[in-house]
Amino acid sequence: MKSAESPKSTVKLTHPDRVYWEDAGVTKAGLADYYSGAWQRIAPFITRRPLALLRCPEGTAGQCFFQKHAWRGHAEEILTVQDPNDNSEEPILVIDSFDGLMGLIQAGTLEIHPWQASLSDLEHPDQIVMDLDPGEGIAWQDLIDCAREVRARLEKTGLNTFVKTTGGKGIHVVAPLKPVTAWEDVKAFTKSIADAMASDSPDKYVSTITKSKRVGHILIDYLRNQRGATAIAPYATRARAGAPVSMPLEWDELGPSIGPAHFTVNNALGRLGSADPWQDFRKAEVALKLR
Repeated sequence: MKSAESPKSTVKLTHPDRVYWEDAGVTKAGLADYYSGAWQRIAPFITRRPLALLRCPEGTAGQCFFQKHAWRGHAEEILTVQDPNDNSEEPILVIDSFDGLMGLIQAGTLEIHPWQASLSDLEHPDQIVMDLDPGEGIAWQDLIDCAREVRARLEKTGLNTFVKTTGGKGIHVVAPLKPVTAWEDVKAFTKSIADAMASDSPDKYVSTITKSKRVGHILIDYLRNQRGATAIAPYATRARAGAPVSMPLEWDELGPSIGPAHFTVNNALGRLGSADPWQDFRKAEVALKLR
């Protein structure tokens, strides 16, 4: 599904018929078509910021691996930047154009995980991501209730919140920030939210990743909010069964009719013709008020 305004790319996709998601019938060309239709929505969240990629050159049926640094022979449209705090001298990956995104697809990238900071200021995050990860036995409604509680706690501190499915099992509650607060302070703030929820409702929530404590609980994962950590981008695909997509929602859409992997490469573009629930995301940024 391409519109008259779909961007054009100079990147040549080799093996366009290669199947990336066999169960969903999505090929490399099909993935390119999806991102062409989604480009205007996803671009602000993946351009000009460091990226971690999940690459599956043979599709989800083959080997997949995370890539945080440049590799030999990557498309010239995939840019590289030296992280001043990385002593390894391995450049980090960045894109700044639709051609860059097509270069990622050519390289078999099925997941795009950006930092919570942009290249313009790597030392001050411009968003918070609270990753709500359900343990075994957690119902979708429990996760929705958790997301609403996170929203209430963040908004009580003056932040504006947005919500999206992850394309996996969880929910992300995201708050845009003015990039003026250092990483350690943002991490401490998000840890305080997670710890408070786990303390107030120990039968429901945990704030530590220890797997033995996860059964029957929701992990309030605040660790996405530290330097170099990443989270799946809005509108980005996941290398999971059915070719799911991480989809921004209106808060009042968050309910039983839309499950965690409801949106996929095969149905997401139909939604993108309607109003953008995150269109005011950057306008909603505020400075974090430290306690």
